[in-house]
Amino acid sequence: MGLSEFLAAANAVIWHEFVLYFILGVCVVFTLWSGFAQYYALTHGTAVLLGRYDDSSDPGAINHFQALTAALSGTVGLGNIGGVSLAIALGGPGAMFWMWTVALLGMSVKLASVTLSMLFRNTDDPNNPHGGPMYVVAHGLGRAFPSFAGAGKWLGGLFCIAMLISMTTGGNMFQAWNVGTITESYFGVPSWLCGLILAAIIGFVIIGGISRIGQVTSVLVPGMVAMYLLVAIYVVIVNIKDVPAMLALMFTSAFSPQEAEGAFIGGTMGYAFMIGMKRAIFSNEVGQGSSPIVHAAAKTDEPVREGLVGGLEPFIDTIIVCTLTALVILSTGVWNRAPDNTMVAGDYAFTQTAEGDWQLPPTELDMAPATPDAAVFAIVAAGPSALTGNNLHKLAGAVRVDGDRYFVDWAPLTSSVEPRLTGTATYTTYIGATLTAHAFDTIQPGLGKYLITLATWLFAISTMIAWAYYGEQCVVFMFGEGKVIAFKFLYCAIALIATLGWIRTDADLDNMAGVGTGVMVIVHVPILCLFAAVAMRVYKEYRARLRSGAVANSEPAPSIESLLKTGFNENR
Repeated sequence: MGLSEFLAAANAVIWHEFVLYFILGVCVVFTLWSGFAQYYALTHGTAVLLGRYDDSSDPGAINHFQALTAALSGTVGLGNIGGVSLAIALGGPGAMFWMWTVALLGMSVKLASVTLSMLFRNTDDPNNPHGGPMYVVAHGLGRAFPSFAGAGKWLGGLFCIAMLISMTTGGNMFQAWNVGTITESYFGVPSWLCGLILAAIIGFVIIGGISRIGQVTSVLVPGMVAMYLLVAIYVVIVNIKDVPAMLALMFTSAFSPQEAEGAFIGGTMGYAFMIGMKRAIFSNEVGQGSSPIVHAAAKTDEPVREGLVGGLEPFIDTIIVCTLTALVILSTGVWNRAPDNTMVAGDYAFTQTAEGDWQLPPTELDMAPATPDAAVFAIVAAGPSALTGNNLHKLAGAVRVDGDRYFVDWAPLTSSVEPRLTGTATYTTYIGATLTAHAFDTIQPGLGKYLITLATWLFAISTMIAWAYYGEQCVVFMFGEGKVIAFKFLYCAIALIATLGWIRTDADLDNMAGVGTGVMVIVHVPILCLFAAVAMRVYKEYRARLRSGAVANSEPAPSIESLLKTGFNENR
């Protein structure tokens, strides 16, 4: 079994539809249990973010704004550029509806997760706190049930292992690969050189610790998001007449199969749901438990305050940034674009190379492609696809130059029946961020080339900085401070490894990121559910004090022990 097959098989298990239903159910439960905490995140959370409750004497290393921007640097990134394009290319417009659903309902989950990490963070050194789900389960379980203290530490270590897997795949390799691919595609700079430069930049920032990370992200994140949103709004305004129809398509496609059209080979409602859920969780990290690690460094003595600030993340990341990206892709029509080339007429037939394996011979193109060594695909009819609900598949190929003629060498295809070409059309393969860049280029040639390349670099840098800190905190939890420097060098090396050319298709990219994200969710959500009553208790207690004016009068919050006792009693 090759790497692609292994990743696909792992994703089929990790992202089984029942797992997605469970996550969605958890989001619904937390939303109802908290009394729609989304409202308080958008109102009171914004007031906290603006510094109304800041106190420099509180324990922590960074203020609320820096904590949010550091967390957003891990969420607002290539998931918003490349991830949205992957969702639409694979799942159709309906995938965006499910991204919205996860984001809105997930605000309450993010609130609870961040609040718990603030409750159980380690502030032995007030200027360098440590927190996250691993401390929640290790310290919380031990304090609530002392006989289970050992189990808590073991579960904390398990979360750290899951985090390191997700950090490697989605937080690092996904980002670096997109940077290398788009830069090489547009400017001819070798992908590996991009990886080397990226590793050097990341290394410079993360060696400075959380204080430097907070300083860099507080400037980098607002600037890059504003730049990207302004240009995206410009594209949407140019296509404003198509926007109402595209918004309607996102809703209707979420609940009905999407027919094949142009470069899009169709998809079922279930596939749109699965892809939308996966991309949303990858983009805004709802249920992963990653961003609470950096929120735990915030200066405050009120855990819920930072929890409400954390609740803003999914809204900013998905409802604002991802939606604009989706409108750019849909309104420009690049997701179901017309063919870029055609094959010279001929009687092309697949030959069977092994049981279930088929091979199409090289085919000649009618004209020179835009890029001589472009990756392309053709659409073939083969065995039924459980994903699309039809029998259409993308056949990947690579352009080869022979004198003044251009040929496509096709990858093998696995099918239960003999495949056949549906026509002579070929389409340029745009993977991840390159599809979004192509959408911008259709409005203004060169706009995508320069904007998306710059945005990809900035978003990738910010995301990788945040995930480096997440990984560092896991290393500290498991091995202590002594291994941090070695970890940072290894983290930078992984960025280079990701750009060496072994990731080739959008499906591979999606599967690689999906495995890491899924492992984290599977480990973290049970931890979150175990301490759900504690999170809700402290949240509701804070709201009560907020209504009575006690918060404004700086009356102290209840002790953790009293919250634990009450919270677990509510669970029984």
